[in-house]
Amino acid sequence: MHDDRSITEHRLRRVLTERIRPAVHSRAVPLGIGRWEALGEPVPVAEGLAAPYAPCAAGESWGPAWGTTWFKVTGTVPAEWAGRTVEAVLDLGFDRMMPGFQCEGLVHRADGAVVKALNPYNDWVRVADSAAGGEQVEWYVEAASNPVLVDHRATYEGDRQTSGDQPLYRLARMDLTVFETEVWELVQDLEVLHDLMVQLAEGDARRHEILRALDAALDAVDLDDVPGTAAAARARLAAVLAAPANASAHRISAVGHAHIDSAWLWPLRETVRKVARTASNVVGLMDTHPEFVFAMSQAQQLDWIKTHRPELFERVKKKVADGQFVPVGGMWVESDTNMVGGEAMVRQFLYGKKFFLDEFGIDTHNVWLPDSFGYTAAMPQIVRLSGSRWFLTQKISWSQVNAFPHHTFWWEGIDGTRVFTHFPPVDTYNSDLGGTQLAHAARNYREKGRGSRSLVPFGWGDGGGGPTREHLARARRQRDLEGSPRVEIERPDAFFEKAHAEYPDAPVWAGELYLELHRGTYTSQAKTKQGNRHSESLLREAELWAATAAVRVPGFRYPYEDLERIWKTVLLHQFHDILPGSSIAWVHREARATYARVREELRGITLAAQLALAGEGTTELVFNCAPHARRGIPAGGAGVPQGAGQQVTVEERHGGGYVLANGRLLVEVDGRGLIVSAYDLEARREAVAPGQAANLLQIHPDFPNMWDAWDVDAFYRNKVTDLVEADALEVAEAGPDAVTVRVSRSFGRSSAVQSITLRAGATTVDMVTEVDWHETEKFLKAAFPLDVKAERSASETQFGHVYRATHTNTSWEAAKFEICAHRWIHVEEPGWGTALLNDSTYGHDVTRDMRPDGGQTTTVRLSLLRAPRYPDPETDQGTHTLRFSLAPGAQIADAVREGHALNLPERLVSGAGPVAPLVAVDEDAVVVEAVKLAEDRSGDVIVRLYESRGGRATATLTAGFPFSAASETDLLERPLSPTAVGAPSPDGTLPLTLRPFQIATVRLHRA
Repeated sequence: MHDDRSITEHRLRRVLTERIRPAVHSRAVPLGIGRWEALGEPVPVAEGLAAPYAPCAAGESWGPAWGTTWFKVTGTVPAEWAGRTVEAVLDLGFDRMMPGFQCEGLVHRADGAVVKALNPYNDWVRVADSAAGGEQVEWYVEAASNPVLVDHRATYEGDRQTSGDQPLYRLARMDLTVFETEVWELVQDLEVLHDLMVQLAEGDARRHEILRALDAALDAVDLDDVPGTAAAARARLAAVLAAPANASAHRISAVGHAHIDSAWLWPLRETVRKVARTASNVVGLMDTHPEFVFAMSQAQQLDWIKTHRPELFERVKKKVADGQFVPVGGMWVESDTNMVGGEAMVRQFLYGKKFFLDEFGIDTHNVWLPDSFGYTAAMPQIVRLSGSRWFLTQKISWSQVNAFPHHTFWWEGIDGTRVFTHFPPVDTYNSDLGGTQLAHAARNYREKGRGSRSLVPFGWGDGGGGPTREHLARARRQRDLEGSPRVEIERPDAFFEKAHAEYPDAPVWAGELYLELHRGTYTSQAKTKQGNRHSESLLREAELWAATAAVRVPGFRYPYEDLERIWKTVLLHQFHDILPGSSIAWVHREARATYARVREELRGITLAAQLALAGEGTTELVFNCAPHARRGIPAGGAGVPQGAGQQVTVEERHGGGYVLANGRLLVEVDGRGLIVSAYDLEARREAVAPGQAANLLQIHPDFPNMWDAWDVDAFYRNKVTDLVEADALEVAEAGPDAVTVRVSRSFGRSSAVQSITLRAGATTVDMVTEVDWHETEKFLKAAFPLDVKAERSASETQFGHVYRATHTNTSWEAAKFEICAHRWIHVEEPGWGTALLNDSTYGHDVTRDMRPDGGQTTTVRLSLLRAPRYPDPETDQGTHTLRFSLAPGAQIADAVREGHALNLPERLVSGAGPVAPLVAVDEDAVVVEAVKLAEDRSGDVIVRLYESRGGRATATLTAGFPFSAASETDLLERPLSPTAVGAPSPDGTLPLTLRPFQIATVRLHRA
């Protein structure tokens, strides 16, 4: 037989495009159109309905960037359409290739009730399944003219304050039409069979069987009467569509989804509207397709629907009760996991799962994080302590260098906890359920021979409309179809139950899930990151002192509602495109303002509690919120500090510069303002590598291959400029308690002032760097070349630390050329090490070099600032104050202590006398992470603590108040068993036994 495959395939494409698809909506009559421009921000629905509408017609331009245009459409169903299915086609001017990244609309009835959303693949509204003729149509379309910002070019359209005012869209079509059901079904038949056919091997008989059936179907279509011949064409396809799948066919659990970034190329306020649009489409689809299941993560997004669209939320609640609308994820938002602090990660689950329990009575079991940029090794324990059992991600498929070896596996965290994890081999969280993607999932699946199933999230994301009736048609046809994986729409928990039962001995992956891409997100938008870190620290302070005051001071009210509201604000801004710095300028401008408000409110809450605790008096008290004693003041207490130790001296250095000493450290700052010596007097060890200088600012070109704000590519290291020229060097402060040397530098269009301080009794050298940053596509680092032979670095992560190799033996290690650390990073050789501490920096790199003297230099660098142009062309421009410290001779325990001290500064309050801690722990390895009152408003005290050094620990917790009982709880403060908490002693103490890096949440039931 002659090979005519390409001819038939080309014929199919043209006939589908030019004849069959256009015939789905026939007999069009135009609707009447009016328009009204809502100036400024979106208006309430009632205002849009009551607005004065001016006449409008298809073809007119509309919508400046970030504007809202209301369209009123009216019409009458022609009498001759009686008995036909009638739909309106409302095309706002969509580009079919960009669902979710352009204009969107929401249709309302005249009474304000939501009908459905309009999107590129969902531009229809059903009028009648069987029209009587004469039906009146009156709808109001709230149309958002969001600019298209996906082309990775620098643009000022990403902020309403700088965007243009020219119309972006042209109204394409607003018609009443007859919906030709049989033609639509034919389209689905042809698309499914074509997509399946082209995935089959050329020698596969099934491929040729489908080809001939398609050819026959096209022969049956009368191009002048597609509706009249569609049924005949479908009959020619019936046999190939009825052939059952092979017994060994891969099994796909299809889950409806609409991944919506809580902010990204649009501001938070637009996400509020995006989730309403998507939810309206989803619940409408459920009404007509009872088999449809949709999973929605991010409690914040559901809370937005509840707040802004209460009538829609009631429809969602009904579908949740029916089992079709499935809350997943258990988190407040799909947060970043690399930079979020430990307690904040706990609150993501606490408030997320609590919302689902309170609103729907559902305790979610799976963690749904498809798109975050890598996953901390602390996550498995947090997941399990939240009451969740399973973890799903997708993003690791984006790694540039190494293909992840598993799709279903046990993920082991830093403490040894394991969580059953799935990584969908379809390699997308916005699947179209087409043959290409399903075939890829089956071929790509790495568990063949042991497992047989994977999960596929399907639907247009980011406001593209979610799943459509076309998706469901594909699922129906591929439920049991020869040559295709078997597709079953089902709930995520059903998939996990089956996958777990089938593959209980899945392989184990230990440690972080590092994304070999988007490493620049540890640094971009420094003020957003600083706002996050400082807010986390301020929340710790506010809760500790408010809880202490509520227990100790009669009449003091614990601010439950205020703290929960602020926590949710901080959690929202930990979303994986806000905290990582990969959103438009509007998002980060608002974030900076939000963090400023949070700071002031939390300082007010903290001060009120401290004043209540301190009482009336003139004694200057130091409140110590850190989890370790300092200057004689206990952790979580307040008092008068003891002497700091030997005074600090400063002398001029031979050759220029200064020498600072305090009996513990000897620090030399040369004439360039660089630290050339940091000598540990007790250990008699030099921290700075011979001939090198620390606290060295370095600048690199920074022009990654694609994702500007997201990426730094390894080749940035090929060129570096050391900033060694000093404009001025002086002793800015010289007293017995502290000496500060200040150096000023200019470079490019920017400048920096660095203050280097040594304090009495300190084992750290403290640095404050004030940068007025006006560079473009540059990367600013601070380098510390250390005289340490370190095989690995330790970086603080949530509730512990993670080790990473300093060598590049394999591609896996080489790919980690930029890494994330929280408050500290530590390198050591047996017996001696050094830590680098920070108050708001996350990006780091660690390299090692051999010197001519045979020694090894391990260089630790902090990533301070970047200047990408997309999506915010002004990223990081302006002034920044960054704090970090060098701790020569530090061990892990010292890094933990000093990291907390730097991030939790002492607070001075005048009062009557010392304040005893509300709770105390007698073992420094056990760190108290949070002290608060219980969420149930019982007044019980919640203490969250963890083992911080990676070893076993026994400790005694002492409560500074009477309690009747104690129990260990999960993160939602529900009792746990077995427990790390022993029985309380008569003296009010509580024994604790912790595994390495174990988190324990203790509930103290107040007497």
